[in-house]
Amino acid sequence: MSEAQLIGRGKVRDIYSTDDALVLVATDRVSVFDVVLPTPVPDKGRVLTGLSLFWLDKTEDIVANQVISADADDLPAPLKGDPDMRGRAMKVVKAEPVMVECVARGYITGSGWKDYQRTQAVCGIELPAGLAESEKLPEPIFTPTTKAAEGHDMPLTFAETVELVGEGLAQRLKELTLLLYGFGADFAAERGIILADTKFEFGFADGELILIDEVLTPDSSRFWPADGFEPGHGQPSFDKQYVRDWADSTGWDHEPPGPEIPPEVVEASAVRYRDAYERITGEPFSAYLERMGVTG
Repeated sequence: MSEAQLIGRGKVRDIYSTDDALVLVATDRVSVFDVVLPTPVPDKGRVLTGLSLFWLDKTEDIVANQVISADADDLPAPLKGDPDMRGRAMKVVKAEPVMVECVARGYITGSGWKDYQRTQAVCGIELPAGLAESEKLPEPIFTPTTKAAEGHDMPLTFAETVELVGEGLAQRLKELTLLLYGFGADFAAERGIILADTKFEFGFADGELILIDEVLTPDSSRFWPADGFEPGHGQPSFDKQYVRDWADSTGWDHEPPGPEIPPEVVEASAVRYRDAYERITGEPFSAYLERMGVTG
């Protein structure tokens, strides 16, 4: 295997390439409003990787995925042996990504709530009148967006998705997205968590459509505690909404550079990420770190 070369640095992930595989590394960077803030949240990347691995294992019967190994000793040089890679790096097959972000919504919140207030629809899907913020939808809906290299993803109607990728693939993306959302929502509900919405990414490897990137993490999903759930306003969450709300409270205009996150907000955010891992998986986060060989 050739040495890994850094080929991409996203808002949160670093991507390395070898001759036959990619390595996805989830850092502790925090991105809100499409801006990376200067302060990391400790172990955030390990939570994202640990939860992705958990869900990828659980959903293999629904759709194949790209994971080859999450063992740091299986990584190519120079990443192999780097203690910081343990628990946050996944070696994966190379796939050609489908250029659509596949979003499923079971509750009306976030940008969907804003669209609903304006048009009583989300991504061209008409919804019942009189819904309250955070209310559960009559049934989950597929609300895809563009997959922007920079800036904001833009919502797509299903017809626009068909124009982009073709009828057959658009239907398959919708089917898989709603199946995965349904599985995740049912699983989370058994653990006292509401999965309000989430996004998935898919790609082709050897002609097969597979699940790629992160899956059902606090960065790609809205997780709400079921106890105390009350429609009519925003909900407390296990995701980065906490940091997003703090950033909004500072008066920041959402343009780079972002503000430094104060220590108490960093720690409160880290607690929420770890709590999400533990409530969903049913194991202490420390057990994941130990299994991955993370020390110190």
